Amino acid sequence: MNYAVTLSHLRLGAAAAAILVLTGCATTANNPQDPLEGYNRAMFGFNDAVDRAVLKPVATGYKNVVPGFAQTGVGNFFGNLSDAWSSVNNLLQGKPEQAGTDFGRVALNSTFGIFGLLDIASEAGMQKSDEDFGQTLGKWGVPSGPYLILPLLGPSTVRDTAALPADIGGDIWKYKEPANWRNIGAAIRIVDTRASLLDASSLLEDAALDRYEFLRDGYLQRRQSQVYDGDVPRQAVDEGDAEAPAAKQ
Repeated sequence: MNYAVTLSHLRLGAAAAAILVLTGCATTANNPQDPLEGYNRAMFGFNDAVDRAVLKPVATGYKNVVPGFAQTGVGNFFGNLSDAWSSVNNLLQGKPEQAGTDFGRVALNSTFGIFGLLDIASEAGMQKSDEDFGQTLGKWGVPSGPYLILPLLGPSTVRDTAALPADIGGDIWKYKEPANWRNIGAAIRIVDTRASLLDASSLLEDAALDRYEFLRDGYLQRRQSQVYDGDVPRQAVDEGDAEAPAAKQ
């Protein structure tokens, strides 16, 4: 089984399925950014059940068994690959200096950082940016659209869902050969990412609040901040959405 290709197809299929329900779901929402709250809550419950049954136990075992330095190396390695796509998106957003920094990070970490296992660039003061095509569309003025939870993939928006094919295509690991290395790496990447979130998810589970609303509001605020590089204009805050950058004063 080609795990990486299957994962890419799953992402695209999840995005397509979520878009289809936009025209057919009954809504119970009070939040204007979440008109599909009925569907989203149901999908949140499904994803949570899958996570509790499969992904969280595997991630917990991984965190308990794999040495901390190895986990850091895994995170650094895949983070280094993502810097290449960040460089492209920064260039598309009209930020050549940031694009150059990202490219420099890849060059430095891929060589002196032993193929990205060590994050030498951060120690040298080269800040990581984490840009994706959804943020690029936001910079171009594409509104986020309704909040949307994708099957297995979690929180998104209509804009970020539409950007998924580009983000999948921009993932360097997708082209790794031979296929068995690509598949093993894709699985490790998923587990390592989930393991890095264990402490946060445990804290959230222990809190006496509506987890769905908390995650939704946190996700939307974070994405809005990412689109505007942390400097969200007042108009966008008042409207509760990431509108065109031209609105920025």
